[in-house]
Amino acid sequence: MNFGFKKVASYRRHRFAAPALIVVALISLGTTFSMASALTGGPHMVGAEQTTLVQEGKEIFARGCSSCHGINAEGGNIAPALVGVGAAAVDFQVGTGRMPMADMSQQAMRKRPVYNAEQTAALAAYVASLAPGPAAVNDAQLTFERDGNTAQGGELFRTNCAMCHNFAGQGGALSQGKYAPTLMGVEPKHIYEAMITGPQSMPVFSDKVITPAEKLSIIKWIKAAESEPNLGGASLGRVGPVTEGLLVWTLGLGILIGIAVWLAMKAR
Repeated sequence: MNFGFKKVASYRRHRFAAPALIVVALISLGTTFSMASALTGGPHMVGAEQTTLVQEGKEIFARGCSSCHGINAEGGNIAPALVGVGAAAVDFQVGTGRMPMADMSQQAMRKRPVYNAEQTAALAAYVASLAPGPAAVNDAQLTFERDGNTAQGGELFRTNCAMCHNFAGQGGALSQGKYAPTLMGVEPKHIYEAMITGPQSMPVFSDKVITPAEKLSIIKWIKAAESEPNLGGASLGRVGPVTEGLLVWTLGLGILIGIAVWLAMKAR
């Protein structure tokens, strides 16, 4: 037994013992990693696909966005930095056609998107890779039809949103020439993303202020208001008796003036 231990000890003191142990350790690590990769090929494929998507987004950004937002999205004189805004902000701004825009001094308006869904996803992935930020909303999260509460959503909307978007979600004027856009016809994911990113003059409604479940209820109420029929005829923005009274006053006064002019002409 002592002879065996002495023999092993002599091998350990050999000058090639340490290099041999390192080679064995590297081979073991490589084998273990290969086996793990084979067993979990899905996530590695997802990582590769994500890298490709980020690279594609970087190329699109360089062509269409860097002239305003900077080569590395660091911002410039006419456009803000995008580092840390997250994929949700990009998906909202680009998906609603607000970006890119020609005149950055004006409020961005919703219009036909310049980029398709795949290009928008690539841009969002690239910006998200720069720094952590709110993630883009997917269809799996938008369970407002099942989990939303219309009554609760209406109450939350009137408390948090109606002062700008009006109580029916039709939009309204703000100070300094700005405005809150109408929410009619807006995709649910863009409504959700607007709440978590706070575009333009809109504040950010974090999950502590309005929970994800409450956000779904707000979306459900907006969609219910959007599909509500106008049984009285023209909605006139659904802002109540102000516009209705102004229309009746202007139209009625105009008719009375017209009748007075007609009678005066006939009396001659």
